[in-house]
Amino acid sequence: MMNYNCDINIIISLKMSQPNKQFHKNIKDKSVVHVSLSSELFEISHIRTIYHMFIAALLLFIISTLAVDYIDQGRLVLDFDLFYYAFGQLGTVVWAWTLMLAYALLGPYYVLSVWASLNHSRGWRTCVSAAAALTLCAAQTSMLGIFPVYIVLHYQLPPASRFIIILEQIRFVMKSYSFIRETTPAVLKNTPQKGEPLRYPSLSSYLYFLFCPTLIYREVYPRNPYIRWNYVGMNFLKILASLFYLYFILVRLCIPVFTNKSNQPFNRLLSCSGMLMLMLGFYAFLHCWLNAFAEMLRFADRMFYRDWWNSTSFANYYRTWNIVVHDWLYYYGYRDFLWLTGHKLRSVATLSVFAVSALVHEYAFTLGFGFFYPVMFCTFAGIGVVFNFAMNDKRKSPVWNIIMWTCLFIGQGVHVCLYCVEWYAQIQCPRTGTSFWELVTPRSWICSYQ
Repeated sequence: MMNYNCDINIIISLKMSQPNKQFHKNIKDKSVVHVSLSSELFEISHIRTIYHMFIAALLLFIISTLAVDYIDQGRLVLDFDLFYYAFGQLGTVVWAWTLMLAYALLGPYYVLSVWASLNHSRGWRTCVSAAAALTLCAAQTSMLGIFPVYIVLHYQLPPASRFIIILEQIRFVMKSYSFIRETTPAVLKNTPQKGEPLRYPSLSSYLYFLFCPTLIYREVYPRNPYIRWNYVGMNFLKILASLFYLYFILVRLCIPVFTNKSNQPFNRLLSCSGMLMLMLGFYAFLHCWLNAFAEMLRFADRMFYRDWWNSTSFANYYRTWNIVVHDWLYYYGYRDFLWLTGHKLRSVATLSVFAVSALVHEYAFTLGFGFFYPVMFCTFAGIGVVFNFAMNDKRKSPVWNIIMWTCLFIGQGVHVCLYCVEWYAQIQCPRTGTSFWELVTPRSWICSYQ
């Protein structure tokens, strides 16, 4: 593996030392090849030992669960009812996702294709552009706006199935917007001469974009020469192991705590393993899942995150935690906002990006869990914004890294604690009406199910 990436190592080491402005300048250049940082770190024996410690902890969870079941019931019990419940109705998820994919592939592509072919006709540009814009807005709203919400609510999908639909909805919206945003200026700029064919992206390049791990559309991306199928298989195996890890955390650490009547809310906060769940989510999705698809598609740009764990400021943490989403927000949110305002109001642009991100996070959590409890929005758009400006890039002392990790531990504990309390309150004290205030008032505020 070191030979496979030997030339790329030099590139990533240089990129990691560049200042943030140069980093932003190079992010959108998808001809630059990067290596996934954790893959490089795991080549170091000391870092790999920490990885082995997490595996040992998973084995400990499995052994302790089997031992407790054997002592309590006199036999080994392999009970995965939580998995079966959370991922229920997968058939509905599959056909709904297929329809969303079909529209995301064919809808924006052919609407823009027709618009591009008619746009350069004299006297009809305004009418053609208005008709294309209205058609695209209506189609996007119907298929990528209303349809996924209808599926989630009408079929009453369980949590994991809900999150699959909603997160895929968000991904398709961001991907299709990037395709529209990048293709439209190119069509307007490149007017074909008489007798020349219209230059328009191929359907295969757009299909590749829908599955490759980036949200910035390009017709061509750097590609690796071959696929390491054993690497793909290992990544999917690690994802499965991470799901089992999460299962044992919930079953052994969280569910017993929240169903124990003697525990007070503050004790629950200290008992939850929110940060461990965050780390599992980061490793399973941002590393294993994205690297698996990148390898299958021979996608060479593997910078899905940077060394966010070394951040001494929340400003740097937000930039490096999820490069894939950060690219999209930076170029289609922050930078376009500055362009519209004449490169003024930078603070307002930052706040706008935070607000949009917080709203999307809260939207996903609300539909995913099936109840409205704006913990994520308040911590993201409120405390997160304060930390972004208070703990900025001027903070270089290692003490600030300790403060950042402390805040992350507390924040994840608060999220898991409050959402779990609300989950059980929804079960013990179900709603009795459908009024607006009944739907938006958290049940944990008025329900004493203990």
